[in-house]
Amino acid sequence: MSVIGVVVHQHRPVAVNLARTTIDWAEAAGSEVRMPLDDAELVGRPDLGRDDGALAATIDLAVSLGGDGTMLRTVRLVAAHDVDVLGVNVGQLGYLTEVEPGGLEGALERYAAGDFAIESRLLLSVRAERAGAGADEYLALNEAVLEKTSAGHTVRLAVDIDGEFFTTYATDGLIVATPTGSTAYAFSARGPIVAPDHRALLVTPVSPHMLFDRTLVLGPEVSLGITVTGHRPAQLAVDGRTVGTLTEGDRLVCGASGHSARLVTFGPRHFHRILKAKFGLNDR
Repeated sequence: MSVIGVVVHQHRPVAVNLARTTIDWAEAAGSEVRMPLDDAELVGRPDLGRDDGALAATIDLAVSLGGDGTMLRTVRLVAAHDVDVLGVNVGQLGYLTEVEPGGLEGALERYAAGDFAIESRLLLSVRAERAGAGADEYLALNEAVLEKTSAGHTVRLAVDIDGEFFTTYATDGLIVATPTGSTAYAFSARGPIVAPDHRALLVTPVSPHMLFDRTLVLGPEVSLGITVTGHRPAQLAVDGRTVGTLTEGDRLVCGASGHSARLVTFGPRHFHRILKAKFGLNDR
């Protein structure tokens, strides 16, 4: 473990303190530490700062200090380089994180000793194609969402599966989620809960104005196309980040990425036990 990347929730003092602890541990162990530029400034170590591209290409392990949002940010930074990610829960629910703050140093020691496993999660490849303006590409661990931009109106989104027209949704939005993302936004839209080790694409409408309102569960080999067909634009968000707006004729293409999120674990993660704990089902 020669180079460790550290990504910090910038609004939680506990995460900042843990970052300093991680830096001290790594440097004492003879490892290098690198951080996103803003995070390095925040912890008082600007010498460790790297731009995002250089960071991802040069680290062996990324340590995420925060909640699930910080995990999403970390995976976004490093997934294209197949870097292992260790999540430390300094947040609320912590679906994606593996250890609590008190277990951080022990987790680093176990990783350095090779006493760990990797849980592979499907990543969504997202390509936004805009007429006359080229295309933008993203990776998502949870979901890509196309939603209306104004209250009181729906958007019209035509869906095709492997190039074959399926239907046009009149809806507040469409969520294309991974199994990992089935407990995120798609869950609030009454989509199914899917164990995260599955490989599938989940297509869930948000408040559709039509009779067909169920989630589609599609295989990972599928290419899913969504085209804005009406005059009302749709806002695109990827893992909770708004990345742009699609207008009439613009198209979103989603499928399974060739990369996976590589989450470090120190034993079996029983998904049903996590659900029981996070939803307070233990006393029922």
